[in-house]
Amino acid sequence: MSAIFKPKLFSLLHKGISKKQISKDILSGIVVGIIALPLAIAFAVASGVSPEKGMITAVIAGFLISFFGGSRVQIGGPTGAFIVIVFGIIQKYGINGLVISTIISGVFLIIFGVLKLGSLLKYFPYPLIVGFTSGIAVVIFSTQIRDFLGLEITSIPSEFIPKWKTYFMHLDSINWFAVAIAIATMLTIIYTPKITNKIPGSFVAILLFTFIIQYFKLPISTIETYFGEIPNKIQFSLPNFEWNTLSNYLAPALIIALLGSIESLLSAVVSDGMIGGNHRSNTELIAQGIANIATPFFGGIPATGAIARTATNVKNGGRTPVAGIVHAFTLLLIMLLLGKWAKLIPMPVLAGVLIVVAYNMSEWRSFRSILKGSKFDITILLTVFLLTIFVDLTVAIEIGVVLSALLFMKRMSDSVVKIPPEVDSDLISDFSDLPKEISVYEINGPLFFASAKHYVETLKYIGFKSKIIIIRMRHVPFIDSTGIQNFKDAIKVMKQSNTKIILSGINERVLKDLDTYHIVKMIGKENIFSTFKGAVKFSKREYQETIK
Repeated sequence: MSAIFKPKLFSLLHKGISKKQISKDILSGIVVGIIALPLAIAFAVASGVSPEKGMITAVIAGFLISFFGGSRVQIGGPTGAFIVIVFGIIQKYGINGLVISTIISGVFLIIFGVLKLGSLLKYFPYPLIVGFTSGIAVVIFSTQIRDFLGLEITSIPSEFIPKWKTYFMHLDSINWFAVAIAIATMLTIIYTPKITNKIPGSFVAILLFTFIIQYFKLPISTIETYFGEIPNKIQFSLPNFEWNTLSNYLAPALIIALLGSIESLLSAVVSDGMIGGNHRSNTELIAQGIANIATPFFGGIPATGAIARTATNVKNGGRTPVAGIVHAFTLLLIMLLLGKWAKLIPMPVLAGVLIVVAYNMSEWRSFRSILKGSKFDITILLTVFLLTIFVDLTVAIEIGVVLSALLFMKRMSDSVVKIPPEVDSDLISDFSDLPKEISVYEINGPLFFASAKHYVETLKYIGFKSKIIIIRMRHVPFIDSTGIQNFKDAIKVMKQSNTKIILSGINERVLKDLDTYHIVKMIGKENIFSTFKGAVKFSKREYQETIK
């Protein structure tokens, strides 16, 4: 177990953290804590629970994920991805059902980590992830229309089409004050970073427009309208377990665990690229499990790693889990001292915050990029996207995974006879006397969702140690969107370390895909060769130029 569960914080404390770095982590943690406040409240309200549950989740889960996690800089808490799931569970099973589902999901997450399944989650294809992330963004946007327009609706259907029918039936009750405040909130969030990066736009919007609405007594609904008084304390309570109904919660718990795993590990991978680090995926899953088991006992909701807040932490100088711990304590102080005033926050302001979050989640650029790719990736993307919106996230992921496997088998069968030969009989002398600063790496097989991560991690490792790397791709029959995304990340990392990248032996089909996704432009056409012999000769000349 000790080999599987090795929290980064303990390792860093054992090595020693400089006072200078601790100071940076503390400052970063305070900034991220302020940023997390409006998001925690907004995610909770959109999920159908009271605001303090979001703050409690950010405090308890945020602390535990940083304390026990496998990433240096991961920031944990409630996220937009869970809004749809939490809302659906509450509709079907109530708050007690949500608590039980979250606790069971925590158990699943720990099991995932103990069984070393962290590395397996990378096999989720990129179009599947973009499909359900974009679908969730559309669903989140649709849940905010009532508050954005200030419509007088007491009950909103959970299904997508009936929900919009209800909106259209109540358009005669639009509150133009609410619309103005919501639009002003979005503009504040968008333009605040152009003035200062120290204070988040969402925080500015909440303070500014709450004051304006209270001062002018505008007829706009607030959190108090729907939730009444907001407690500013954390209490421990036991859920009502009924063993005979426990099986009802296995499916929602599993989807919470899967989505939490994917999002937290994606966040960790993104942050690794930003700081040049390596997270411990199985330790991260166990930490997420601990957080999701503990948080519901204090009134919290599901939590995972938050990509936006983690990136903000990195940009503000955070490099150790100390920043995440400080972020949790900052939120705790704000909650205890100012939590009771949360009831005054206007609902259109939260709608504006969440619509911006939905836009950022939508990944529309990636969505559009995949639509330019192969019919296989497009099929997975649109299937998962539409199922997420119109059916259910659980069904979308299940069908998406099965469809990905089936289409991969079809793709492999179509590619078997299309591998171009390359005659290398005269290369032994050219290859054997390469300087040690020139490395050669061959990708042998399709660069797709199941193999991309392995190839790319190896490429990064070799690239860090080389001035020039020749990547042979003669046996790559095809590359999918996941492979494209991972390959791009590897190229960016190698270019940052001033490693020159040379490609050889690419077939026309793969070369066309690399050109479509602008990888040819990143590498340079002059660095791509049809034969390995040409690539070797060119790399030798380039190396000689660098040592003159």
